[in-house]
Amino acid sequence: MATAYERFKLHTSPEKFYIEACDDGANDVLAIDRVSTEMTLTVKKDIPPSAVTRPICGIMGTIRLVAGMYLIIITKKKKVGDLFGHTIWKATEFDIISYKKTVLHLTDNQMQDNKCFLAMLNNVLNTDGFYFATNYDLTHSLQRLSNTSPEFQEMSLLERADQRFVWNGHLLREFTAQPELHKFAFPVLHGYIVVKSCCINGKYFDWIIISRRSCFRAGVRYYVRGIDSEGHAANFVETEQIVQYNGSKASFVQTRGSMPFFWSQRPNLKYKPKPQISKTVNHMDGFQRHFDSQIISYGKQVVLNLINQKGSENPLEQAFAKMVTSLGNGMVKYVAFDFHKECSQMRWERLQILVDRVAEMQDEFGYFMVDSDGKVLMQQEGTFRSNCMDCLDRTNVIQSLLARRSLQSQLQRLGVLHVGQRIEEQDDFENIYKNAWADNANACAKQYAGTGALKTDFTRTGKRTQWGLVMDGWNSMIRYYKNNFSDGFRQDSIDLFLGNYAVDEADSSTPLHVQKDWKFLTLPIIMVVAFSMCIICLLMAGDTWTETLAYVLFWGTASIGTAAIILFNGNEFVDAPKLVQKEKMD
Repeated sequence: MATAYERFKLHTSPEKFYIEACDDGANDVLAIDRVSTEMTLTVKKDIPPSAVTRPICGIMGTIRLVAGMYLIIITKKKKVGDLFGHTIWKATEFDIISYKKTVLHLTDNQMQDNKCFLAMLNNVLNTDGFYFATNYDLTHSLQRLSNTSPEFQEMSLLERADQRFVWNGHLLREFTAQPELHKFAFPVLHGYIVVKSCCINGKYFDWIIISRRSCFRAGVRYYVRGIDSEGHAANFVETEQIVQYNGSKASFVQTRGSMPFFWSQRPNLKYKPKPQISKTVNHMDGFQRHFDSQIISYGKQVVLNLINQKGSENPLEQAFAKMVTSLGNGMVKYVAFDFHKECSQMRWERLQILVDRVAEMQDEFGYFMVDSDGKVLMQQEGTFRSNCMDCLDRTNVIQSLLARRSLQSQLQRLGVLHVGQRIEEQDDFENIYKNAWADNANACAKQYAGTGALKTDFTRTGKRTQWGLVMDGWNSMIRYYKNNFSDGFRQDSIDLFLGNYAVDEADSSTPLHVQKDWKFLTLPIIMVVAFSMCIICLLMAGDTWTETLAYVLFWGTASIGTAAIILFNGNEFVDAPKLVQKEKMD
């Protein structure tokens, strides 16, 4: 495999950026012209002595904003661990550097827009969970990597990467177009990776979780649901659990993703907005495309639908079941499990009902295993595709249980566990296992919903706790605020970063300037004034109680009435995305 460089120095001169490869034996220097934006290879002697030099950890890519082109670099990284002898890094700090030396050529409005776009890029870069490797392909599962051609093996990391999981793909388009520059760039994954060295029965093995978040139909909780016309599902994440012992490797892959038909759940100030199934599109086209691609990538599919079978979620469950029946594909099986009903009143042991129900299917799918000589012993023939409403909290709990069941079999077959031994009995490893899966839940939740996951107390401890309920309540409150008042900006940030919206320098205006209706400013002020007057009337009573009561009733009615009007027009008061208006915003 053609690997990428790992160590760099950035030399900045007024005319050019020089990115020097500092690996042993490397002589290449990438020169980026700050005026023409042209990228060429050169040599160290061409770097001017007056250039300002700093070490960097890698290149995320380049992007055009109002002020012109910008270079995005990784300035700090942290080692996550070693996977089969290859170091996995987490990118922790970034810098965005302008090609232009000044922004004085911009108008005041353009400066404001440029500042806003930079804030959007920083918003995405500051979201935890960017990972990379310079000599290993993190975007593919072990099984996919084992079924490749010699030509594939010779490709660079950029050429061979699974584009679903390359979060800097849009930023690297200039690099991708010039094969001679491929060694200067690498695909960056968004999601979660943990590498743990574990011991059971005195036998040491590596245990790894890799969650790969798809960049197709990416976005935030309430603004991106369902699928697009290509069949890409919102919040799609491929999670692979890997074990390595004495050179042998085993892997178990699961997926999660929004229910794959056209539905939405736009925020409107209500705690739980009512989901809407689109009545104007043919759902089966996108539905079929989604499952055709899943079958090609993963084999047989077992859908685990964990949503409520009563209330506002019920129509979604019925629609999903009906579409799977209409699909008539023997490769797709549908299992509905009302998580909240089954586990109500803290009866979380009832999750075993679902695990037992799908046990035969899991045994049929198996997992991928290869021995120390590279001989494939088993292939995984299918995957569980789990979903709840957000594909976060309930989904992660179920995935951790299925992954444990697979791991039990793998460790026995590898000879780590003795016959009759259970993972649950290995206290040290069980603690590592539960905490890693809870951390995986938190990472996926922060990236989609803006807060840590709910129900992680069960994942960490194996039981539901009162403190866990309190934390869930707190996280739910934070989610409510973010989903209603800051997610429009987060959605715009993701769309800009991934190239769903492209800034045109020649365009004098951007969609950022949206005039708010008079209600947006007036009604909240009236409500606050009325509520304040109500409190003042209570604290500073009038001459008679009837006078006080009249004032309190008047101002109380005014504040409640205004609040009711605001709630009725809730979708006008939330922070909505401005950049991309396409079917995902319906």
